[in-house]
Amino acid sequence: MSVNVNRSVSDQFYRYKMPRLIAKVEGKGNGIKTVIVNMVDVAKALNRPPTYPTKFFGCELGAQTQFDTKNDRYIVNGSHEANKLQDMLDGFIRKFVLCAECDNPETDLNVNPKKQTIGTSCKACGYRGMLDTRHKLCTFILKNPPAEASDSGSATAKKEKEKKNRKKDKENGSGSGEAGNQENIDAPDAVDGDEDDDDWGEETTKEAQRRRMEEISDHAKNLTLSEDLEKPLEERVNLFYNFVKQRKENGTVDAADKEILAEAERLDVKAMGPLILSELLFDDNIREQLKKYKRHFLRFCHNNKKAQKYLLGGFECVVKLHQVQLLPRVPIILKDMYDADLLEEDVIFAWAEKVSKKYVSKELAKEIHAKAAPFIKWLKEAEEESEGSDDGDEEDGENVEVVYSSSARELETVKVEKPEKDEEDIDIDAI
Repeated sequence: MSVNVNRSVSDQFYRYKMPRLIAKVEGKGNGIKTVIVNMVDVAKALNRPPTYPTKFFGCELGAQTQFDTKNDRYIVNGSHEANKLQDMLDGFIRKFVLCAECDNPETDLNVNPKKQTIGTSCKACGYRGMLDTRHKLCTFILKNPPAEASDSGSATAKKEKEKKNRKKDKENGSGSGEAGNQENIDAPDAVDGDEDDDDWGEETTKEAQRRRMEEISDHAKNLTLSEDLEKPLEERVNLFYNFVKQRKENGTVDAADKEILAEAERLDVKAMGPLILSELLFDDNIREQLKKYKRHFLRFCHNNKKAQKYLLGGFECVVKLHQVQLLPRVPIILKDMYDADLLEEDVIFAWAEKVSKKYVSKELAKEIHAKAAPFIKWLKEAEEESEGSDDGDEEDGENVEVVYSSSARELETVKVEKPEKDEEDIDIDAI
């Protein structure tokens, strides 16, 4: 069934038509996705590449998109109804298809990657204008201009035309004087043909080669992204583990915090990142390593309670591997994490309330929680004091310090007395 390209027009004789979107949901759980079955036909009716509306859906829904141009499969991750996508397509048509002057869809996009501009030209009314490039899709269009496909097609047409012209020139050259005159008449076409030669030739400069390599690498990245996201969660976690492990072995992990976060987001395992990082970056010298890799963990744990829970799970795993050294130091390590803003109070309290055997045995988990009890008690008291203290309490609070005793290996609360200032003796003779 076809619908009007501009659905705000109710005229049944409106000549700009497009097929209604057909969406098919595939997969289950985390691997669920929506395949737009007839995206190629819809895009053809809009005179736009099918990647544009698909990417537009991804931008609007905040979902990953995948393009398989060979098999004409255009995919948006997640489950989405066809009616919802059809309504979103109206938004794409208004922004990127309809002419701003006459509302006809007979427009072409003119992309200038160097100036980072996207222009529109209407074949119906002759209007020329510029698109607002603040939409996320514009970044994709600037990297993947529609002119590429048409340029390659026009180049092929020019080649065929040039071959015909050359064949015609040969026939005219071997003919009579009249043919010779014809050759003179066709001379400007031959000149045009020389200009076309410049269009056929592929640029061989270093800059052109670099651009082509970037295009190939971007395409390869997109293919890898779509393949990796379809893998089960366990495989994606293993991919991320190997990625961080490789950086550690290469000695580049210290400065790779942004790169590691980007890879976790690419594989959709950001929340589990601290668990893998704890396993690879922590050992019995965890206190120093917390300072060293604070930035790495903050990128995952800041305002992300799920990631903070995984960090606590990773901490339990590290304690399991180095029980003798770390078990007595549990409270002070937790305080280090808290001071570094890696853990929020409510996450710590939730963890302390329930002993879990998810990462370690129940017996060891109970021991860890027992060792953490002084820190939890101090944290609760500090919270209560900060909520209900008056001015006098604030003064008393300044005289209380939390210290770590190397002999006791536990947090202690110590009352610190302020030394009284001795009144200076007055020398009468000096006066």
